[in-house]
Amino acid sequence: MEAESSTLDHSSASGARTEKRIAWLTLVIGGASAAVAFALGRRMWAAGLATGAFLGWMNFYLLGRGLDGLVLQSIAQKERKKVQVPITTYVGIAFRYALIGLSVYVIFIYLHVPLASLVFGLCSLAAAAIVASVWEVL
Repeated sequence: MEAESSTLDHSSASGARTEKRIAWLTLVIGGASAAVAFALGRRMWAAGLATGAFLGWMNFYLLGRGLDGLVLQSIAQKERKKVQVPITTYVGIAFRYALIGLSVYVIFIYLHVPLASLVFGLCSLAAAAIVASVWEVL
């Protein structure tokens, strides 16, 4: 039983490190791509890439908070047959999609940033997840 607990603690610590790595890599990859676009004279693309990377990071952060809330509620109620999760947890999880959609709409319509640059900026989260996963394997 103690060995099982030790394994869970190690995997939990490893997962937390990977989550932190994904978070900062998202901003680094997005910032680097925005810097390259800016250096090439594409200011609107640079703004879109940076904004997309920030939105990807914010999405990842809010997802982590929502899932942490679900896990904590489940652990606190582990003796119950049916776990009761506050509605605010579900609203918070859904809110992140609405926030990203609204942000992309406002940025695209009012700031006239190319939509493709926002999408590629959001992809920095996927690139960061791939890099962090390879990092863990190596």
